[in-house]
Amino acid sequence: MTKFARIRALALASFATMALSACSDSDDPVTPPTPVNGTLAVNVAGLPAGVNAALTITGPNSFSQTATGTTTVSVPAGSYSVAAAQVTSNSVRYNATITGSPATVTSSQTATVTVAYAVAANPTVVLSGSIPTNRTLTPDTNWVLRGFVYVNSGATLTINAGTRIVGDTTALGSALFVLRGARINAIGTATAPIVFTSQRAPGSRSPGDWGGIVIVGNARANRTGNVIVEGSNGSVVGADPAGIVYTGGTVDTDNSGTLRYVRVEFAGYATLTDAELNSFTFGAVGSGTTIEYVQALAGLDDHFEWFGGTVNGRYLVSYESGDDHFDGSEGYRGLNQFMIGMQSTFLTPRAGAGAVSTDPQGFEVDGCNGGGCVAPSGANAQSAGRDEGLYNMNVFANFTMIGVPAGTTVPGSGGVGAVLRRGTGGYYINGVIARWSRGGISLRDSTSNNRFSVDSLIVRNLYFAENGGTDGGFDAGAPNFGTAAAFAAKNSNIVVGTGVTAASLFTALPTTPTNAASLDWSPATGSPIATGGLSAFTADPRIAARVGTFITPTAYRGAAAPGGTKWWEGWTSYARN
Repeated sequence: MTKFARIRALALASFATMALSACSDSDDPVTPPTPVNGTLAVNVAGLPAGVNAALTITGPNSFSQTATGTTTVSVPAGSYSVAAAQVTSNSVRYNATITGSPATVTSSQTATVTVAYAVAANPTVVLSGSIPTNRTLTPDTNWVLRGFVYVNSGATLTINAGTRIVGDTTALGSALFVLRGARINAIGTATAPIVFTSQRAPGSRSPGDWGGIVIVGNARANRTGNVIVEGSNGSVVGADPAGIVYTGGTVDTDNSGTLRYVRVEFAGYATLTDAELNSFTFGAVGSGTTIEYVQALAGLDDHFEWFGGTVNGRYLVSYESGDDHFDGSEGYRGLNQFMIGMQSTFLTPRAGAGAVSTDPQGFEVDGCNGGGCVAPSGANAQSAGRDEGLYNMNVFANFTMIGVPAGTTVPGSGGVGAVLRRGTGGYYINGVIARWSRGGISLRDSTSNNRFSVDSLIVRNLYFAENGGTDGGFDAGAPNFGTAAAFAAKNSNIVVGTGVTAASLFTALPTTPTNAASLDWSPATGSPIATGGLSAFTADPRIAARVGTFITPTAYRGAAAPGGTKWWEGWTSYARN
């Protein structure tokens, strides 16, 4: 082959190769490799079990996805951001701190974002002056009572379960007044009670840190004239110098609202000498009002005090009162069942708040005392209310009333389980009175003895243990009238447990309680209070007519059924400071 021929052959071959290449490009294209995804891992922590997060994941090409907890997402390579909204569960708010966002995701690799939730600090709102219109308090806010705060007539204050309200300790005597014509609907639950307490931290609290709750209704009382709530005219921020009148009501069925699962702690300020605010004050409150599962703890003065009115109550607890646990007077005619009063010590009040009472008792019940009490009339003289039928005729059933352990110093005139005086009537049924150093029960004057004599002061089926006084807990005789023989003559059926201690009656009654769980008011195995109750009211038509269907007869004595529901558990508290 000549040189020219060789050149020509190579050129033809090259041309053929180029032609084949061109044909291949047009008829059989090459597919580029598929991009490989990476992984975005989002880790969530800090929320209670069962509570969902609120996450949004965004990225390139309008990528958006939501998530409710820890998750992994397969995504194309790129930059991804994670946002977390606030979460609320059981009225607790949780905010999130996010680390690792935005995250760069590369092929076949994992990028991690961490979302850490924590409880958000609640805002603080101060309540002062008047609440003129409907208002709701919620547990996601710290509420502070500053001075006297009044819920005005026509307004309803609603307080949701789990809400906490503190008394401003820089404005001594701060208190909540629910005035006549107003309502309070404070409805907690056993797991989320509503708590009114001291502004000071646990360990630094004292009786008298703030004032308490005062409710004024429109029911009748047995004092005439304009009688004010004790202490309501004191020198406290926002106080009305004229005080708050509770007399003059006319509607016994009046409704001031509902208190259910509510605690009041470290209250009871003395605004003036001998003019103390109580933990709970009910002034002429009507029977349309509901009081259930309510506790007072470590108050300076009385824990529950009723001035007239007809409001009923169930499941009432009083621990470590500075004065009386339960105090009724001035024509109080309400029905109450399942009540616990316990005193293991006498706490020191806050400096400048007042002093421990000189006569703290379990029950202290008066017919009437002070200005405006109607003069007695007739041969069977008694205190105010005789002519208009407004005797003090409270009913207390299934109560457990425990005094201080032996060796504890008791103020000079105190230490009696139940003091009945000044013309009071009333019914005391299926109760336990134990460990009261000066006596279990005392009938203090002739006007109350008149009520006892004519059967408008009735005591039935009580159990006494470890009480001082005469014959295991009674008056010795003149000048008082509550002797063992007098009660026996009235078929009161008061059993005195000779050699029986208060602690032996219950499942758990330590000498020094440490917390609420250390107290179990159920009758101990074999306890004498597990039986002996007045189990039917039909045999005494006076009792049956008085209690109606509100009070239930029980075969046991005291506040708790043997083997029954421990109704105080979960929502009550115990502390000394």
